[in-house]
Amino acid sequence: MATKEECRSALEKLSDNLAQADGKVRTAAGFDRSLTCHITDLDVTFTGRLVDGRIEVTEAMPGPPSEKAQIGLAMAGDDLVALVDGELSFARAWGAGRVRLDAGFRDLVRLRALL
Repeated sequence: MATKEECRSALEKLSDNLAQADGKVRTAAGFDRSLTCHITDLDVTFTGRLVDGRIEVTEAMPGPPSEKAQIGLAMAGDDLVALVDGELSFARAWGAGRVRLDAGFRDLVRLRALL
């Protein structure tokens, strides 16, 4: 099971990957939205923003998100690490129910380039 520190590191790596992206991925990531990532097996939620193509994590709190974010993710810590490391396909994980994504339709359309 991934630790809280490994999950934070995975989010930082994802942020670095987004910042280095170009083309459609960079365009899709280049908007400002509140973001939560609930790590279900650790019962911890990272909160922050997706802004200018980077994920800025502001805090980690115990439990599920206390407020609804514009983009909400939920998954096990091992799945987050595997997704960021390229060992797990987002589409397969989402289809199998291993990853939950909660976002408005317009955000989903923009995020599809990232997924």
